[in-house]
Amino acid sequence: MAEADLDVIIRQIAKAQNKTLMAAVKKRRDRIMAQAAKAKDKESRDKFRLIAKSTMELGAAAAKRLQNSAENTADSYLRAMRGAAEEASAVAKKATKKPVKKADKSKQDSQ
Repeated sequence: MAEADLDVIIRQIAKAQNKTLMAAVKKRRDRIMAQAAKAKDKESRDKFRLIAKSTMELGAAAAKRLQNSAENTADSYLRAMRGAAEEASAVAKKATKKPVKKADKSKQDSQ
């Protein structure tokens, strides 16, 4: 991989971070559910289950925000690079146009 596009790299990193975050959320949810299983009364068990459910929902929302942010960043970078490439090609086209010879103008002026 001589030169990778950064938008692809951004997306790959975000995907890895998303997986890591979701794994941590699931681990925490499982720990809380284990506490719910050990609870002595129904009220405590229900409270732990609700906390576990909330943990999962909030973690999933955070992961989604992280993913959306990375997608927006990658798309923005890609648009900027395309714009820069178009600008560079426009400058190159302008430079390749045949310039008017200044010597011809000076000969006409002297006549």
